[in-house]
Amino acid sequence: MKQFFKFLGVIILLLIVAGTIFYFAKNEEFPEGKQGKEADALAIKMFNAINNDAFENTEVIEWSFRNEHHYKWLKQENIVHVSWDDNKVILNTKSPEQSKVLVNEEETNNPDLIKKATGFFNNDSFWLVAPYKIFDAGTERRIVNYEGKDALLITYNSGGSTPGDSYLWILDDNYVPISYKMWVGIIPIGGISATWNDLKTTEFGIRLPTKHALSLFGLEMEIGNVKAYNPKANELANKILKAIKHENYKNTRYLEWSFGGRRSFKWDKEKHIADVSWDSIRVNLHPQNKEKSSVFFNEKLQETADSTIVKKAWDIFNNDTFWLVAPHKLFENGIIRTIQKEDGKDALLIKYTTGGTTPGDSYLWILDENFVPKSYKMYLKNGRMNGTPATWEDWITTESGTLLPTNHTFGNGGKLSMGEVKGYN
Repeated sequence: MKQFFKFLGVIILLLIVAGTIFYFAKNEEFPEGKQGKEADALAIKMFNAINNDAFENTEVIEWSFRNEHHYKWLKQENIVHVSWDDNKVILNTKSPEQSKVLVNEEETNNPDLIKKATGFFNNDSFWLVAPYKIFDAGTERRIVNYEGKDALLITYNSGGSTPGDSYLWILDDNYVPISYKMWVGIIPIGGISATWNDLKTTEFGIRLPTKHALSLFGLEMEIGNVKAYNPKANELANKILKAIKHENYKNTRYLEWSFGGRRSFKWDKEKHIADVSWDSIRVNLHPQNKEKSSVFFNEKLQETADSTIVKKAWDIFNNDTFWLVAPHKLFENGIIRTIQKEDGKDALLIKYTTGGTTPGDSYLWILDENFVPKSYKMYLKNGRMNGTPATWEDWITTESGTLLPTNHTFGNGGKLSMGEVKGYN
């Protein structure tokens, strides 16, 4: 027995020595940083890079954590469905006492399970949406020089389950977070890192992680079944499409119209080729392969198409088609759809994150009682318009059965005619 305890003591001593060596090899001192305008400016750049506006307007986020805890977060309602084992808690994050608890699908009164669900949610949501929490109440932001580049140190002085924790966000050249280092109460070693680069672009456009690799013993953490979507906004968008006969629009082959009497168009939607005409110029435009385009002066073909003229036709086409068919484009890639109240009624806010000539622009669609757009307010990324209104009026039913507008009126009283609008097959 004496030999056993001696052997056990040696093992414990070796573990202590190994642990001490590991601690001093891995432990990093808490970094010094500077609070103030520079730190907040870096945080805002990070916010813009990760599309925080979209996150703020997300209606539903779903995910699982290590395939053990499962979540459906009704973000605008402050309600989270938290499930694990045979338990389900419909957690009210603002008023936990109003939460509901179900065990084996039967409702019960169990404050301990509410407390456990709250702890799970605080921890597991952080591993999903931490970059969006850098301006939460109780946070301090500091700018830190890390390996010759600016990094953002966030300290949580209140809130969550572990106030006092700090995270140093490492950013790429576009200010997108790629990893962070932790100084947290539950890990005695400072500076343990976690990756933040296995990202999924969700239906709603925000990018969320699907797993993390930790520098501690090569641990990996899986974030499964990640989704972010806006069902209420999608429902409203679909009502608009039904009202303007979008199914008929999809099956319409040819569209013809003019723009303020200055330019005219004939668009073969099926082949995506458009004749764009102004002054004495006509461009047979291939929008997705501009090199195949042809340029005509007074109907005489140019031997080598002038790339400057083709580019001008491409810009004109992108702008002028928008004024004809924008309501039919509500579900194109790179669009964020959210609901906003306008005069007490639901309006649809559309933000274009990619495509076209001015990604980043937003439009608030205001609808009549039949869900046909009657106007919108424009919010342009360049700041030239901030809520500038324009009507969408004099809708016609084309030969192909879709609805298209023929006139617009601006807030300053200016008029824009789309000429004789045709849609046919």
